[in-house]
Amino acid sequence: MSLHAPEFFAELRLPFPSGTTVGATYYATPIAGAPLRLQIGFTDTQYRDAYGGLRLTVMHLDRGTIDAVALSFADHGTFRRRQGPLHHRNMPDTFNTTLTRPGQPPWEGADLTGLRDAIESYTAVWFPGAWTASAPSRTAARTARQVPAPPAARSESRSR
Repeated sequence: MSLHAPEFFAELRLPFPSGTTVGATYYATPIAGAPLRLQIGFTDTQYRDAYGGLRLTVMHLDRGTIDAVALSFADHGTFRRRQGPLHHRNMPDTFNTTLTRPGQPPWEGADLTGLRDAIESYTAVWFPGAWTASAPSRTAARTARQVPAPPAARSESRSR
């Protein structure tokens, strides 16, 4: 099963217009014309095809790596509400591409809000002002879980 990295990074809704995914890594130039670049990749676990978080790296065009930080899914509550016996028994705070249900992304049931907040805090240090007011709202976050829509039946209760 594929990692589906472009879909994962799209779901994070990072506000960098120059951002692109190549392979399993996201690259961006958060401040146009600046020599600093942002690279985000997945952190491996001791198990094949299993990922435990993201690694953010700030790189300078001439000097190379300036800083890096690992953000674990466990520390940011990414999979806290994920359900299913396979997920609880087999590394609950990771996603594994071999345990994916058909038609679902490997990060099914993820809440990316805490992770996105941590990315915003980290990038604010290195790229002040790059996280613009035009960034998508966090309250409109989507999850990978497919939830059936409630029935459209009209309620007998009084409306506001």
